[in-house]
This record gives sequence, structure tokens and C-alpha cells, in this order.
Amino acid sequence: MEIVDAQGGYSPSREQFIGRTFNHLGAAIVGFTLIECGLFMSGIADSLARAMLALPWLAILGAFMLVGWLATRTAHTATSKGAQYAALLAYVVAQAFLFVPILAIANAMAPGMITNAAVVTLIGAGGLIAVAYTSRKDFSFLGSLLKWGGVVALALIVAGAIFGFQLGLFFSVAMVGLAGAAILYDASNVFHHYDDDRYVAAALQLFASIALMFWYVLRIFMSRD
Repeated sequence: MEIVDAQGGYSPSREQFIGRTFNHLGAAIVGFTLIECGLFMSGIADSLARAMLALPWLAILGAFMLVGWLATRTAHTATSKGAQYAALLAYVVAQAFLFVPILAIANAMAPGMITNAAVVTLIGAGGLIAVAYTSRKDFSFLGSLLKWGGVVALALIVAGAIFGFQLGLFFSVAMVGLAGAAILYDASNVFHHYDDDRYVAAALQLFASIALMFWYVLRIFMSRD
């Protein structure tokens, strides 16, 4: 698979793949935003937030992880484009529902907080993607770090849910750092490693990392009030 041309830039086929990936990523972000707007404007979000907050957090987290695993696996392995798109759509919808409680709380605290957190997230993610694109470096070495960091973070989240302690501001800052590393890793894989027909899977992976960053940037904003 040709990645770079004779001048050291990305080959035309790779540039086409990159364009398709980021078009799908943009569509996923817009879709997520439209779903959230629809839920909140219709009033469904308030009822949904109350119902979700009454449930055990571990049950919600477990269901979301299952959906995320199934969607990611389908997007990476399915030969049918329809199945890949269905996986991306399912993941975006699942993320939109998962975000409802935290967005409802943030909106009640300060209406402009969500927008501010979204802007910070998009600027941060865009900067990291630009670094991966312009540097031409392969950041796949971050994979092992992300696996260990994810296991530690999940263990802390589960322990907090079981024993009832708050993880606090420093954990949110660390998770923003972990999400930033994940964006850099995912973007590097887009530029260097994905097969040219896997732009849907690449977009899903990047969307997941950006959503993670948005969650914890929002938590940082919420901790200030």
C-alpha cells in the first residue's frame, strides 16, 4: 500500500482516503450535535437524564462499552459498506445518549459552558491532527501507553462507582491528556496504517477519541462552578 510519494508527501490515493475519513468524521460530529439538539429541544433529554441518573452508573458504562466494542469491531471487519455505516451510526447515537446526563447538568449550571467546552475540544483535537499530518511521523508507539492508561482509568472509574468516591479535577486533566494521545495515535494511523477502504472505521475511531476528550474537558469546566 503506497503511503507517500517521491517527494515525501502523501500519495494521491492516501490523500483521497484521508479526505474521506475526515468527511465522515465531520458528518459524525454534526450528527451527534443534531441528535443532542433534537433531544434537548423536544424535552426528551430532561426525562432521559433523570432516568439515566437513577440507574447504576456501572450498568450504563457496561452497556455503552458493549455497543462501542460491537460498533468498532463491525466497522473494522465488515466487508459491507452498509454494515460499516450502520456501526458508525449506532456508535454516534450511543454516544449522544450517553452524553445526555452530563450535558443536562452542564446546561443547568451555565448555558454557555457546553459551547465553550466544545470549542476547546475541537481546537485541541484539530491541533493534534495537524501535528500528525504535518510531521509525517508515525505515532503508533503510543498504542501500548494508551492500553495501559485505559486499563488504569477504567479501574479507577469502576472503583469510584463501587466505593462512591469522586475522581476529581486531576483525574479529568489526566483523561484529557490520555484522550489527546489517543487522537494523535488515531490520526497517525489514518495517515500511515489504515487500508484505503476503511475510512468509516477510521472516522469512528477518531470520533470516539474526540468524544472522550469532550467529556473530560466538560468535566473540567463543570468543576470550576
